[in-house]
Amino acid sequence: MSEFLRVAKTFTAYLRRPDLYPELGRKIIKNIFNRKSAFKGKEKTLSWASSKAVSQSEAIYKLFGMNAKSFEELFPTELKTAQQKERECPIKMGGAGALELIYYSCEFTNAQNVLETGVAYGWSSFAALLSLHQRNGNLYSSDMPYLGQDGDEFVGYIVPNNIKMNWKLFRFADRESLPKIFKENEIFDVVHYDSDKAYEGMSWAYHQLFSHLRNGGVFISDDINDNSAFQDFCEKMKIDPTIVDFEGKFVGIFIKNQ
Repeated sequence: MSEFLRVAKTFTAYLRRPDLYPELGRKIIKNIFNRKSAFKGKEKTLSWASSKAVSQSEAIYKLFGMNAKSFEELFPTELKTAQQKERECPIKMGGAGALELIYYSCEFTNAQNVLETGVAYGWSSFAALLSLHQRNGNLYSSDMPYLGQDGDEFVGYIVPNNIKMNWKLFRFADRESLPKIFKENEIFDVVHYDSDKAYEGMSWAYHQLFSHLRNGGVFISDDINDNSAFQDFCEKMKIDPTIVDFEGKFVGIFIKNQ
């Protein structure tokens, strides 16, 4: 599909969804006026993150005092099934992230309520739910519909049916989803950000998520190297985060008020 046809298809799909008009307006403004600001501070943060980065296992031990096992060791059958489902999925979306980091964050906090932004295939959801299911906890997820590729039905595709009863999925942009989620539950044990990668979107969401994270809870953000939003947030809040090098990208994590 050409870029023009993709954009036209996405725009038409937005017009059919009045509940998504606020996000359509934000995207138009961003693409016309604020395109460059999305990457604000990228070089600064890339240098900062590179100088601090450790491996997943090092971060898990440093923060939680746990010797992490890989998902291949923890959940070999579930992982193979999920990988096969990803291969079979007709829609291509974002791949698996730092699964162990998410899982052990939930284990460390004995999480009952977790909030994530960004779902795609559902890899981060899969990691959180495997922990939450043991305690009958709940995962609240925010993810935009995949308007440009008819991919709605495949969001969360790899999540096993037997743990979906602990999952609530809100299909709006974060600025609409998060207020709806906070009406259902106000305080969370773990928050994981992996949605809008523009500086403004990340900065807005970080403050929202942080204010609803309990003391002692874990804050995770993927792709912090896309701009300086995470670094700027941590410096403003006087937080010294742990940075994880994951497949050439950087993930930021910290325990609130530690």
